[in-house]
Amino acid sequence: MNDELILEEAYHIDSVTPSEAPTGMEGDDWHCYIIMQGTNSIRGYRQGKRRAVMTAVEEIVEQLNERRFGKRGRAKKAEAAKKAEAAKKAEAAKKAEAAKKPAQ
Repeated sequence: MNDELILEEAYHIDSVTPSEAPTGMEGDDWHCYIIMQGTNSIRGYRQGKRRAVMTAVEEIVEQLNERRFGKRGRAKKAEAAKKAEAAKKAEAAKKAEAAKKPAQ
């Protein structure tokens, strides 16, 4: 598989399984997770209850996929700009509607 095809594939969670603590670490409730993108894999360890670990790994995958397209910072700015524009349009429509009504 060539590098361009790999970059087109999104990251996804392959597995999250209970694990012993990684070397040099202590405690219980460790999980090993594997994130895949094509034939590339990322293996990590996280301590916590399974649901909390899944949530954290899902966030990692989301951030990796956003980073593939350079959208992380710009997406939030664009969304805020869209909301501000929609609010301006709604306010203008309200004023226009109010101007049409006869004064009582």
